[in-house]
This record gives sequence, C-alpha cells and structure tokens, in this order.
Amino acid sequence: MITGSAVYHVVEAMAPLYTAAALGFASVRWLRAFSAEQCAGINHFVAIYAVPVLIFQMVSTNNPYAMNGRLVAADTLQKAVMLLGLMAWAAWESRPSRRRGPKASAGASPLQWVVTAFSVAALPNTIIMGVPLLGGMYGPVSKELMKQIVVMQFCVWYNVVIFIYEYMAARRAATEVMDGGSAKISPASPGAATPPEKIAPSANDSAAERAHEVTVNIEITEVVAASTAQKGVTDNTTTALAEEVSTGEDAKAAAAKEEASLPAPKSTAPSVGHIALKAGKKVLKIPNTYASFLGLIWSLIAFKCGIKMPKIIDDSLFTIQTTAVGLSMFASGTFIARQSRFVPCGYPIASMSMVLKFLIGPVVMLLASLAIGMHGTLLHIAVVQVNMSTR
Repeated sequence: MITGSAVYHVVEAMAPLYTAAALGFASVRWLRAFSAEQCAGINHFVAIYAVPVLIFQMVSTNNPYAMNGRLVAADTLQKAVMLLGLMAWAAWESRPSRRRGPKASAGASPLQWVVTAFSVAALPNTIIMGVPLLGGMYGPVSKELMKQIVVMQFCVWYNVVIFIYEYMAARRAATEVMDGGSAKISPASPGAATPPEKIAPSANDSAAERAHEVTVNIEITEVVAASTAQKGVTDNTTTALAEEVSTGEDAKAAAAKEEASLPAPKSTAPSVGHIALKAGKKVLKIPNTYASFLGLIWSLIAFKCGIKMPKIIDDSLFTIQTTAVGLSMFASGTFIARQSRFVPCGYPIASMSMVLKFLIGPVVMLLASLAIGMHGTLLHIAVVQVNMSTR
C-alpha cells in the first residue's frame, strides 16, 4: 500500500522539475521573455555542455565492477526484444507487396518508425526524471541502480539508435547524390533547353551550338565543345561538323548514335561499409557519446586503481552539471510553448506513443525481469523506470 508520506516524497522530488518547465512555458507563451534564437541558445548549451557533463558525472561515479547483473540483464533483454520485434515488423512492411502505391512512397520508411518506436518504448528519460522520481519512491538505493541504467543507455543503446538514424541519413544522401549524377549523363527530353552556363562561349558559336544539339546536356560533349572552341576550330572543321549534324533523317538519330558510342556510366552507389563508416563518424562527434565513453574509461581506471577525481576538476564539473536538470526542464517548457498545437504530432500518434511508453514497454520489461529472476524492490524499480517520460 502506498502511504501518504511516500506520495509526498514523490511530489517533493518532481515539483521542482515541473516548476522549471512551467517557468519556461510561461516565459515564452505569456511573458515573451525569450525569442526563438534565445531559446535555441539555451537548448544548445544544454545539449553541448550541461547534459554531457551530467552524463560524465553519473557514468564516471558508477562502479562498473559492482553492477547488478540481474538489472543489467533484464534491461538488455527488454531492449533487445523490443528492437528485434520492431526490426521484424520493418522487414515485413518493407516487402514489395506491402510498399506499393503512393502512400508507401510518401510516408516514412519502416526503419524510421523502428527508431521512433524503440526510443519511445525502451529509452526512458532516466538521467533527468528517473533519478529524482525513483529517489523519492525507493530512497537512495535507487540512485545507484539508475546509474547502471544510464551507463547501458548512453554507452550502448542511444548510440545504436543514433547510428541507425545516421545510417538512414547517409544512405538517403548517397542516393540523392547518385540520382543527381545519373541525370547528368542522360539525354534531355525533346524541347529541353540547355542552361546558358552550360554553353561554352567561343568565337565559333555554330560549332558549339550544333554539338549541343547532337547530345544535349551530356557532360562529355560539353567538355569537348568547350575545348574545341578554346583551341579555335577551322572553317573545315565547322563545315564537317555541320555536315555531320545535318546528315541523316533528324538529330535524334545522331543523338542515339552518340549515346551508344559512350561507355556505360559506372554506378557511384557507395558500399554499405562506406555508409556505416560515415554514420559511425557522425556518432562519435555527438557530445553525449564521448562524454559517456570518457566517463566509462575513467570509472574503469578509478575503481580499479582506487583513485579519485582531483577536487578542482570535480568542482568545475559540478558547477556545470547542476544546471543540466533545471535547464533541461526549462528548455522543454519553452519548446512546448513555441508549438502551434499542444500535441504537435496529432492525437493518433500521441495515443500510439502512450501505448508504447506506458503499456508495451513496461510489460516487456516486467516479463524480461521475471525471466531473469528479479523480485521485490529491484523488480519495482526496473519496471517503474521504463515509464519515465522521454522528454
């Protein structure tokens, strides 16, 4: 049974967070105290400095040699089951028979929905809301357990999600570049006009113009025409070129002949390994990534050798990390205030997100915890922390 004192401790822990969020909302919506650029500056400080320092502090002060094996195993199992299930759904939806029609091409890809659904259902906001809330519910013991969840989230799972996202972005960019490159080597449709900058200026304009009439917009022909004009073509060359163009039934036959003589364009599609390497480099540039790994490296050394962080460094980091929670909630309030609607994504998607967050995620975590053999307070903490808001 939940006692009145327990409810009070929860309210006591959560009220300061929502006070900061309410202040951010009121500052933008009613007081107009911050412009959009100033809100972006606050978000930038939180993302680049405050939250990474807080992540470093939590990861570096967690003893990696004394982690709760059952909690880590249950958390890993829950996330692995969710990710594999969503990937199986994405593979099913990606079948050609399921991706036909205009809606399939216009909507988001199944892999994008995998990233979104997994983030909502399996990646709670432990570092901002989880620690104070569970501290009010279960006492100081929950903070050490939440540190272990934070280590797994930021060293493993967030990087997996970001890698998938960056992989999709890199693959989409490579596809667009490849499509743009292939457009350069394809003849233009009849009646298409050649851009002025594509036509090389020369003293002998007729030679250049007729060369473009043969194979309009083909890059090789444009280069040849430009170089020929720069060298200066003789009247005999001009006459020969004019005869070549005028001979035959029409210019289309000459264009087909010229196109056939060109070597087949080589595919410029990058390999999967190249795209994965590009995505990996972007992941390593994210502040949260190197903050978590630096914290993990320090904790491995510090708890193994029994050393402590120098006080001058520890106090400097503490000054910055104390701003993380308050400014994060304040930034959340300013974000909500700047939306045209209270639920920007729409009520259907919001309802689906609530089902994922408050039903599917906790149920999968409960089953994974029971399968590992967890019980008592540890089981309660494992299930409740999944329900933490992602924002």
